Amino acid sequence: MFTSLAGRAVVVTGGTRGIGKGIASVFARNGARVLITGRDSDVARAAAEELSADGAEVSFIQTDVSSREDCRRMAANAIERLGGIDVLCANAGVFPDSLLADMTEDLLDQVLGTNLKGTVFSVQACLDALKRSGRGRVILTSSITGPITGYPGWTGYGASKAGQLGFMRTAAIELAPSRITVNAVLPGNIVTEGLADLGEEYAASMAASIPLRRLGSVDDIGYAALFLATEEAGYITGQTIVVDGGQVLPETLEAVLEVKGSG
Repeated sequence: MFTSLAGRAVVVTGGTRGIGKGIASVFARNGARVLITGRDSDVARAAAEELSADGAEVSFIQTDVSSREDCRRMAANAIERLGGIDVLCANAGVFPDSLLADMTEDLLDQVLGTNLKGTVFSVQACLDALKRSGRGRVILTSSITGPITGYPGWTGYGASKAGQLGFMRTAAIELAPSRITVNAVLPGNIVTEGLADLGEEYAASMAASIPLRRLGSVDDIGYAALFLATEEAGYITGQTIVVDGGQVLPETLEAVLEVKGSG
């Protein structure tokens, strides 16, 4: 049985919806004290109230992680409210769709500013508190898109997610003397609000290409992050966990269909 994380101070950026909200929910349900961030204060407030419904300790602060000053304010608030920071889940991200030929400089700046610079700024802002923790954990939400796979329209997104892993590996070396680990979770296709908008037929076609025959849940990602925050994962750093139901394994869709036909 893993050592309890009850009472640990956890910051989840982009924790107001989707995967981030799922990560925050898993930590809160396991007794952690959680601060979530988001750019929309109304959405963040509603998410914090929902996550606190069963007595969990969840609060929010409006934050744009692409702003270094906002990240510093986020960290200061976490220290004031939670007494420190034990775990930073750097999850905030955007994924606007744009083919390479059509991509504007503003769009690229938006994606890299939130997904990559936002990751760096968040870690920098929380660094002193994570050092004081003595058991600091940084957990990045990357993606299979970029580090492993590609998808038309997501060149900027893929570049930002691959960039997170380059940052992770060197940050893990630099922060190891302070007993801070830095790891990443790489989600595949996860059921979120955005996916629901695409319809059941689209979701079914996506699930058909996954060996486990289903899309992932936000809890699947949350529990992977939770594991990386445990005492038992304290000797793991600079590593990635792919949580995708086996999506990246088949060479072709036919490989999945062939197994399905023989099962």
